[in-house]
Amino acid sequence: MAARSIGRLSTRSCALFLCDMQEKFRPNVAYFPQIVAVAARMLQAAKVLEIPVIVTEQYPRGLGPTVPELGAEGLRKFEKTCFSMLTPEVEAELSSLAKLQSVILCGIETQACIMSTALDLLERGLDVHVIADACSSRSQVDRLMALSRMKQSGAFLTTSEGTLLQLLRDAKHPSFREVQKIIMEPAPDSNLIALFQGQNPVFN
Repeated sequence: MAARSIGRLSTRSCALFLCDMQEKFRPNVAYFPQIVAVAARMLQAAKVLEIPVIVTEQYPRGLGPTVPELGAEGLRKFEKTCFSMLTPEVEAELSSLAKLQSVILCGIETQACIMSTALDLLERGLDVHVIADACSSRSQVDRLMALSRMKQSGAFLTTSEGTLLQLLRDAKHPSFREVQKIIMEPAPDSNLIALFQGQNPVFN
């Protein structure tokens, strides 16, 4: 029987996916500034740790460009109309990452593009780490139920700081101090504490 993946992360075998953090979503997606701020921290750390990054934009002609505060200037933006980030162009980009085993996933909306991408990646045999404090939706019900749905399908729900510390593994890592500066301040609050109240299905 094949061993169950425990979701171990390595800088040598992962990629960071940043999904559709665009101008037209700004007024409608709950906790949009906080979500983008956390995703920006992940992007900063990915640059330090030399982790490949994929950035998508959903129909940018109508929904606008990626917001500048993400810090993704200079990175290629993959345009799409489908919900999943795994467009043919992204698939081609991933084919060059021979050691890819895991994808770290941030962005919006959780019940649409994040969940569709997670399911497609899982179907391809990749581990998926959903950064819960870097994903949101217009509706918090949709956000929470999508997190639950992805967990049921085998994705790992985690946080930005937990993920970065797992990637470092050791305070002796040569990039530890640079990443430590990024996470020195706690990540912005996007009301995830509500997930711990009562018997929420996300954590059962």
